[in-house]
Parts: sequence; structure tokens; C-alpha cells
Amino acid sequence: MLSLDAARRQTDALFRLVRPEALYERPIPERHRLIFYLGHLEAFDWNLIGRYALGRPAFHESFDRLFAFGIDPAPGQLPADSPADWPRVEEVESYRRRVREEIDRLLPEAPEQLRHVALEHRLMHAETFAYILHQLDYGKKIPGGAGPRAAAAAETPPPRGSDAMLRIPAGTARLGRAPGEGFGWDNEFPEMLVEVREFAIAPYKVTNREYLEFVREGAAPPFFWISRGGEWFWRGMWEEIPLPLDWPVYVTYDEATAFARWCGMRLPSEAEWQRAACASRPSANADFRGWDPIPVYEGEGGPSQMIGNGWEWTATAFAPFPGFQPFPFYPNYSEPFFDGQHYVLKGGSPRTARCLLRPSFRNWFRPAYPYIYATFRLVTD
Repeated sequence: MLSLDAARRQTDALFRLVRPEALYERPIPERHRLIFYLGHLEAFDWNLIGRYALGRPAFHESFDRLFAFGIDPAPGQLPADSPADWPRVEEVESYRRRVREEIDRLLPEAPEQLRHVALEHRLMHAETFAYILHQLDYGKKIPGGAGPRAAAAAETPPPRGSDAMLRIPAGTARLGRAPGEGFGWDNEFPEMLVEVREFAIAPYKVTNREYLEFVREGAAPPFFWISRGGEWFWRGMWEEIPLPLDWPVYVTYDEATAFARWCGMRLPSEAEWQRAACASRPSANADFRGWDPIPVYEGEGGPSQMIGNGWEWTATAFAPFPGFQPFPFYPNYSEPFFDGQHYVLKGGSPRTARCLLRPSFRNWFRPAYPYIYATFRLVTD
């Protein structure tokens, strides 16, 4: 298991990419200001391990509360706080140092399950903060790695359409984790077996090239595209580049389903996706290997890149498996989102930690949320 100290280095490196004066910016309207995330990771660890598990007294109770929870507002209910509502950076940094000192001293006493929670929560936020940072103006970021590598378009892309679909025979899809199989989040339990009818799945994620045809037919362009002088560009983490046609298209659930209808196909259910991916290995573009996608055709035979290079939308609304029990120490991790307004994503992105690439892990977002590294592939009966 990756150590908490190593995970801290991962998130600390992200904060060093933000110019200090930009820490009070809100790059994504539906999320907190950047200063929240600076305090949140330590507040979570302290509230979980110091306060909940080991009953230690608070040393800064107001910060424990202020930095406790992120937000996921309903459409049209954006936060309205101002920079003046947040503490000074120096105060937050002092809180972080003190928390780390306390956690490092207490960690050997913490239950193993909670150590896993602290680690994976931080690594999830390493991806969350990356896609938030992606939306920060270029001038407010300190370049911290290679920019997007402009991939040449394939001279002859592999065949697409119904003649290229891969048949997946009827059978059982295994969702979730069995007791004793190792750490998982509450929504991964209990294990559930689902019988799946035969279906066909695309060997690759849908590309920018394919989605461009949809846009030319009148669809709105995806959030990560920008038009300049009649040409399309990709808004990468560090710069804009001409739209790489063979990269997977990043879209919302609503856009993915609209494209699928336009093609006369659909998105896979979570169980179908799981059955198609049962023998897949992580792609080369995962576990913080890059900032942006790589061509969908790079990798082993199909279905290719089901794990990594972009989360994949499914048609399944996020819901509990029968017998679900919320974590008593983190009851609001999953349960508030079993509302029919969030959809399951599977696989992983370039910024997803390796431990979160396990087959049972479930991600979820609102259907119109455009900022995440989310792709899709098509299926048909």
C-alpha cells in the first residue's frame, strides 16, 4: 500500500503549481475556492483519525468544521462566499503542519481501515484538484510538467461502426467486493452478481474525430474544446493545442447519451461495462502518468483502454447494492448521492491513482457536470 507520506507528496506538488495570489480563486463555480482544498485534506485526516477514531481533543475546532466537507450543489444553487470569508494562507498552513505532526504520531494507533480511508481520500482529491486546477487561468499556474503532447492523427484509423464491434457473450458480471477481499468504500459492498445478456461493445473510446462529426451536425462542442479562427483547439492543463483527433473526447453524461442516440447505439450499463472489462489491464495513461489523454489506439487489443485514459460513463444511476451499509465514520460518502441525479463512471483517468483502478471502484457525477476527465464508448444489443 502506498504510504500516507507518499500521497501527501502527490497533493503537495499540486498546490505548488498554484501561484500564491490565486489560492482564493474559484476555477469551477460548483466547487469551493482553492484555499478550501489546502485545508481540507488535513482536516479530513484529523477529524477521522484524531477526533473520531482516537477521541483526541480539538486544537482548532473552527478549522475542523470549516474544512470538513466539499460541496456538490444542485444546478442553479452555486456557492456565494467571498475570499474574505476564508482564513489567511499562513493560518491554514500552520493548521496543516500541526495536523500532520499529530497524525504522524497517532497513525500507528489508528484502525487499518481508517488508514486506508485517509490514503484513498487524499488520492481521490489529487485527481479532483487536478481537474479544478485544469480550469485555472494559465497565467495563475506555475508550469509543473510536460504539456500535452500533440499526437499525430492516425493515417488510417481502425474501422468503426457496427462491423467493428466486439461481441461479449452472455454471462455473469461481478460488481463490488466480497468480504475479506481487501479495502473498499461502502458503495463497493456487498458483492453482487448480475446476469448480462449478450451485447456488442466498441473496441475503443469515442474520439474527438468522431465527436467532431456530431458537432458539425449541430451538436454543442464539448467543454474542453475551444474554437479560434474557425479551428478547434484542446484546452490542455498547460496550453492550448490543435484538437488531437485521436484522443478520447471528454464529455458529460448528457452529451455521451446524445451522441449514442445519434449513432443508433447506447451507453453500457455498469454490469455490461464490468463484464467487458473483466480481463482488462490498466492503460499506460493512468496513475498520474500524464496530464492529458493519449490516442485511443495506443494499447492492447480490445476492448482497449477500459482502465485509464479517461473515466467511462455508464447508463447506470449511482445506487446501493442490496445490503448496502454506510460507513459509520463517513456516513455521507455515498448515501447522499443515491438520488437518481448521479451516474456511475468506471475505469480511471490519467490522474487516477493505481489503487483506485481496482475493478470494484465506482465513481459518480451529475449528468451535466463538464469538468471531469470523462469519456465513453458505445454498445449495442
